[in-house]
Amino acid sequence: MTVTIHPSRRRFLAGAGGLAFAVLSGGGISVLRTDALAAGSSDPGVAVDAWVTIFPDDRVIIRFGAAEMGQGVSTSLPLIVAEELDADWDRVTVEQVSQDPQRLYGNPAFGGNLFSAGSTSLEGYFTALRIAGATARRVLIHTAAAAWGLPVDEVSTEPGVVVHEASGRRLRFGEIVALEEIRTDVLQVFEDDLKPREAWRLIGSGVGRRDIPGKTRGEAIYSIDVRVDGMVYAAQLLAPVEGEAPTVDNDADALSVPGVIAVVPLANSIGVVADTFEAALAGRDRLRVSWSTGSDFRSADSADELAQLAQATDDVSTEPVTWEARGDAAGALSAEGRRTVTAHYTTEHVYHAQMEPLNAVASVDPDGKGADVWVGSQSQTISLAVASHVLDTTPDRIRFHAMQMGGAFGRRTVFARDLLRDALLLSKTVGRPVKLIWTREDDVKNGWLRPATVHRLDAVLDETGRLEALRHRVASPSIMQFAFPNRWDPESRRDLLVMEGTESADYAIPNLLAEQVLVDRRSRVSAWRGIGWAPNCFARECFMDELADAAGSDPVSFRRDLLRDSPRGLEVLNKVVKMSGFGNPPEGRAHGLAFAGYKATLGAGVAEVSVTEGRLRVHRFWAAVDPGIVVHPLSYVGQVEGGIIFGLSSLLGERSTFTDGMIEQNNFYDYEILRIDAVPEIEVALVESGSPPSGGGEIGVPMTGGAVANAVRRLTGIQPRRMPFDLGDA
Repeated sequence: MTVTIHPSRRRFLAGAGGLAFAVLSGGGISVLRTDALAAGSSDPGVAVDAWVTIFPDDRVIIRFGAAEMGQGVSTSLPLIVAEELDADWDRVTVEQVSQDPQRLYGNPAFGGNLFSAGSTSLEGYFTALRIAGATARRVLIHTAAAAWGLPVDEVSTEPGVVVHEASGRRLRFGEIVALEEIRTDVLQVFEDDLKPREAWRLIGSGVGRRDIPGKTRGEAIYSIDVRVDGMVYAAQLLAPVEGEAPTVDNDADALSVPGVIAVVPLANSIGVVADTFEAALAGRDRLRVSWSTGSDFRSADSADELAQLAQATDDVSTEPVTWEARGDAAGALSAEGRRTVTAHYTTEHVYHAQMEPLNAVASVDPDGKGADVWVGSQSQTISLAVASHVLDTTPDRIRFHAMQMGGAFGRRTVFARDLLRDALLLSKTVGRPVKLIWTREDDVKNGWLRPATVHRLDAVLDETGRLEALRHRVASPSIMQFAFPNRWDPESRRDLLVMEGTESADYAIPNLLAEQVLVDRRSRVSAWRGIGWAPNCFARECFMDELADAAGSDPVSFRRDLLRDSPRGLEVLNKVVKMSGFGNPPEGRAHGLAFAGYKATLGAGVAEVSVTEGRLRVHRFWAAVDPGIVVHPLSYVGQVEGGIIFGLSSLLGERSTFTDGMIEQNNFYDYEILRIDAVPEIEVALVESGSPPSGGGEIGVPMTGGAVANAVRRLTGIQPRRMPFDLGDA
């Protein structure tokens, strides 16, 4: 479905006579009637936007600051507010926040910025949103009590209604906001004032997701659907190798294509603007361009890089960066007469493969100092900063419209900033709104890839077979240094996006050393779903099965001993073993087990596989996950299922390779994602420990590699040591 936008001054709220609530940074409350919002306000102390708006007809708007990319935050985050507000969920509509000049909506996990990544939305926003809802509820209660002339402690709420049980008096939320006097002189809400868990009726319930009906009916709007009055289209001829610049030798043929308006040289590309996208593509195909040849990436080769990484893990002359150190692993490994085991594992580059290719719509103002922008972005804050910088203007001149995304997985954080820059420059050049679209081939060829990694693991087993020491060495380029240079510390050189998970915090290993060997990058590298946890847990969990065999133990008993100090870890392990009937697969199949974490989330997975004539098939996958408090179980289970499919796809076939600095894959015919007929039966159990909520978007990925590899080894005797798996190379 396509929507036509008619640009005008931003309308903050629709309707009249409603009431907007905002919890300010100091804990105070700002309340403003929506008719005043519509007219504008010069009072600097007034919060123009707010978490909750209530209208006289009982409609409730709840806003959320995270970006919706299919993970369900448009339901789970408003649900938290609605719980503490005691709202009637059937009367609630939700709105994504596009910009935040007063810094009301930012994710506390990212310093108050509008940034959605790393499965941090629930973890970051949970308490803040509860307080916001409870504060608005407190205002409603005080206002109703004052109107009735009753003590506040005699007044309570039911869904959408304030009640005085003793007298039977009732005021709907809509009736309260229509009252002349609204009581805002309420005490600040603290965590101890929030609803006890036993009183929850929305958090943990099975209400339907707000984004699903529109998606199933084809009504959901993405930035690729947006049309603006007077809009034209743009395609790009992108640099074949990173760091190269173009020279247009001849653009006459391109300009002769009917509908082509302009050919615009950009930093690392040529933009072709036309009345239709088809014309823009045709014009692009007729361009004659010469590229510079001085980029260091001209010699980049993925096979050579893998060889370099493998050498680096074993090169004792290279000084690694220590990520985690407990006890004296180096001393235990170097002691004479110890029982040691060593293994190597490799993961190759993979592309995000999100279903909606990158695109953006920009409409630059005539003076070149302001713009409307429509884009699917994991960070409204970063996108606003990029647009402001490109136009050399202030953020208030950028009217940013945050769109839901057709998948992201890390691709739409900082990694889409160049495309947004180019859309703005093209619009400014031609003086019209421009929709810039990358084709799938553009997206594949210019992907920011999960870096290839090689892992060396060394272990010491004591005389009883217990794991006494472990060293986990990872050779990889730095994601942080390239993608987030402002957060890269050249002194410590610690890269959490590569190394998280190697600390194995839930395993009782008395002597542990996790370290990174930094190598120069040979491609654009980025965070990818599961970040470091995915490759690191793959290597570690394969190694755990090998250690269990060396110790004369079994996969379950060996891990139970390692999890002896982690009640949550033991719970998910025992749960998945019971769910799957681990160790008793049908004839011709085998089970494999992996324990995994993702930050505060713990999980364990079991894969059931068969191998026929060298072809691997995953038939079933079981997962038990402890995410702490589950706000919306339907969304959470869906995220875990999606993560499992994502992980299986990466280990069964996804691979990005490059020669002479150019990615060799083109589209889904040669970058093969998991097809629907290969998706296994998946069963997910949520094991709630009552811990604070943590993310669900990543945890499905880290458990897949080890579980499938361990099943293959048990079935065939072949140990897959490289993702994607090649049984012939094991």
